[in-house]
Amino acid sequence: MTVRYILRINQNPMRHLSTRKMKLLDLSLLIHLCSLLLVSTQPTDQPPFSCDSTDPLTESYNFCKTTLPINRRVEDLVSRLTLDEKISQLVSTATAIPRLGIPGYEWWSEALHGVAFVANISQGIRFNGTIRSATSFPQVILAAASFDPYLWYRIGQAIGIEARGVYNAGQARGMTFWTPNINIFRDPRWGRGQETPGEDPLVTGKYAVSFVRGIQGDSFEGGKLGESLQVSACCKHFTAYDLDNWKGINRFVFDANVTLQDLADTYQPPFQSCIEKGKASGVMCAYNRINGVPNCADYNLLSKTARGQWGFNGYITSDCDAVSIIYDEQGYVKEPEDAVADVLTAGMDLDCGEYSKNYTGSAIEKKKVAVSDIDRALHNLFSIRMRLGLFNGNPAKQPFGNIGSDQVCSQEHLNLALEAARNGIVLLKNDNRLLPLAKTEITSLAVIGPNANSSETLVGNYAGPPCNPVTPLQGLQSYVKNINYHPGCNTVNCSSDLTDEAMKIVKGTDQVVLVMGLDQTQEREAHDRVDLVLPGHQQKLVTRIASAANKPVILVLLCGGPVDITFAKNDQNIGSIIWAGYPGEAGGRALAEIIFGDHNPGGRLPITWYPQNLTKIPMTDMRMRPEPSSGYPGRTYRFYQGPKVFEFGYGLSYTNYSYEFLPLTKDKVYLNNQSSDKIALGYKSVSEMGTELCEKSKLPVTVRVQNNGEMDGKHAVLLFVRQAKTGNERPIKQLVGFNNVDLKAGENAEIKFELSPCEHLSSAEGDGQMVVDEGSHFLSIGDKESEITVVFSEDTSDAATSKLMILPRILIFFYIYSFIPMHIVLK
Repeated sequence: MTVRYILRINQNPMRHLSTRKMKLLDLSLLIHLCSLLLVSTQPTDQPPFSCDSTDPLTESYNFCKTTLPINRRVEDLVSRLTLDEKISQLVSTATAIPRLGIPGYEWWSEALHGVAFVANISQGIRFNGTIRSATSFPQVILAAASFDPYLWYRIGQAIGIEARGVYNAGQARGMTFWTPNINIFRDPRWGRGQETPGEDPLVTGKYAVSFVRGIQGDSFEGGKLGESLQVSACCKHFTAYDLDNWKGINRFVFDANVTLQDLADTYQPPFQSCIEKGKASGVMCAYNRINGVPNCADYNLLSKTARGQWGFNGYITSDCDAVSIIYDEQGYVKEPEDAVADVLTAGMDLDCGEYSKNYTGSAIEKKKVAVSDIDRALHNLFSIRMRLGLFNGNPAKQPFGNIGSDQVCSQEHLNLALEAARNGIVLLKNDNRLLPLAKTEITSLAVIGPNANSSETLVGNYAGPPCNPVTPLQGLQSYVKNINYHPGCNTVNCSSDLTDEAMKIVKGTDQVVLVMGLDQTQEREAHDRVDLVLPGHQQKLVTRIASAANKPVILVLLCGGPVDITFAKNDQNIGSIIWAGYPGEAGGRALAEIIFGDHNPGGRLPITWYPQNLTKIPMTDMRMRPEPSSGYPGRTYRFYQGPKVFEFGYGLSYTNYSYEFLPLTKDKVYLNNQSSDKIALGYKSVSEMGTELCEKSKLPVTVRVQNNGEMDGKHAVLLFVRQAKTGNERPIKQLVGFNNVDLKAGENAEIKFELSPCEHLSSAEGDGQMVVDEGSHFLSIGDKESEITVVFSEDTSDAATSKLMILPRILIFFYIYSFIPMHIVLK
């Protein structure tokens, strides 16, 4: 979302400023001005709903009859609306229709990692009533580091419950939440990478499915949701959106040049999973253009792909002001009515902005828009509101009506926030087993750094007020009473370091903990980084403190995107490095528990940590695959050919694990159901093989994991695959499965994966077609590998065996009958 539009929906007196001038205003000033608008907004005890049973007119409206299918109810409602009323419902702040008893509705609410508001001014959710806060879970990038789908599901489930609790308390005007953000974290400089599950399409897709099922009220396995929604989730930003504002190039005008190949196996799979498996009820189209076409005006993307191929059954919203941008900034159309016409005919339903309200009427007059397109959009929109139960009468009597304010910031949810932070935090370095610290031996600590005592840094962006935030300093104080603290810098940007003052508290302490990194002044929406190093004088501070300390120091990094800390990795005076992301309100406690050994770290990096040298590559280059001839190294662990600070999936533990592949039931996969001219080329298309063969070719893979250390631990097990023959624009390796296991010291367990060759052994051709290559594929986990061979032949293994048996039978028949006299045969 963009702050520009926030002002307009609240009718701020500054709305007369042009779009371009608004973008230049200082963000902090905007937040301050907009927060004043809340003063007049008072909560009510009664949540808004339609079809009040005490209203005599309700009985005459078919759209209020819950015994009818939603389709018929929506048809009845839309048929009763005037054209002006219809147009009023096409925007995110939908006005009330009093004559039908329909209250206003706010489509825009946020719940990225907890029920939230944007810049303190979202109209969808308010925290100025009996509920003043909500559980703040770790920012998504850190939650993803747990590689734990069930944890992601439980986080989504808790957020959905708290959202309903806020609504039931009368502090919400909508139950549609524009989350999760499932764009691929392609470039480490992206300011919004912190909001995503990382760089891998499989991880991102599984996160989307788990989180959406949880927040919408489905089961973990899916399939039990039905029509009723706890809340509505919205997968964003569709598609290939991963640049906000880099060196003057902003997301509003950026035209992303993306190959069909990269769309097929990198950018699109998470959205396909979110729709097909997660059953998300909303999708948001992104600001940017793809190969010249604005996402929100792309019929092939919205209608043909999302609805046609993937079976999407929900509403599609623009990002805020995206419709106006098509005309105002991109210059894609000749007049405003064309922008409205293009998005409606493409399949978009909702305008987060005012353009559709302002220009749909004139677009109809100019015959650029058909009323049938408006009715289709309204059908999708009111279907969601009905699935949320907002047209079923008093919500207190509905399925989610018993969720009270006591379930917001509940102890169960606070415990879950702590668990998520514990399991996401990643140990990057631990020389000579410096960690965990012995509680009985540490009597004094020096805690230094601009992020050591900042509760704001803990929660990252898109966060509501947390219930009970615990900073790293506060967490450590629960273990050591004698702590000396100094920020070390004036701010996180460390434009003025205070190293000399900080040095004074180092001498005489048992241990030094440095809490450094980034915050929202360094990486955020509308602000990408230009460097990958620590900002300002942070590196100087870390190096000087480490050299002055009595023993190797502990470096903690709070940041969403990766940082080039090669200096710290190679510095013997820095004994341990911990990445804690933006760990949410329980982050300080989780960090202290890890440092003092009450929790064994098991998180793994969900994104490659690149060196500063990567910044020579333009952020606008969307290619995933390398181009050796030009020196372009590619992006993400799947394709990047260059030096790394830390690899995707890297993470240490206080214990040691070993792996063993158990014998496969079969080590050859026969993929053949019909002749193909591509077999001669050594590959076969997935679409050609068909669903039945793909299902039949699945095989189980079992891995034994052993905890060989002296400490219990939760461990993320990552299964990769690589081809024997590299090149041909295939991934260097790719993740095909992951799971979590809790193992006591000395214990082992067997982890089962299901390998689908059509899904896990396939990659994209230049035309976007997914193909499977013939030959050897190597499964790998840790330092162990297991070979699987893909075979193309005219027959399946069973059929081939049957056919081979025919020849011996024929030979036997002729052999026997050659010795039998002819008159016996004739008889």
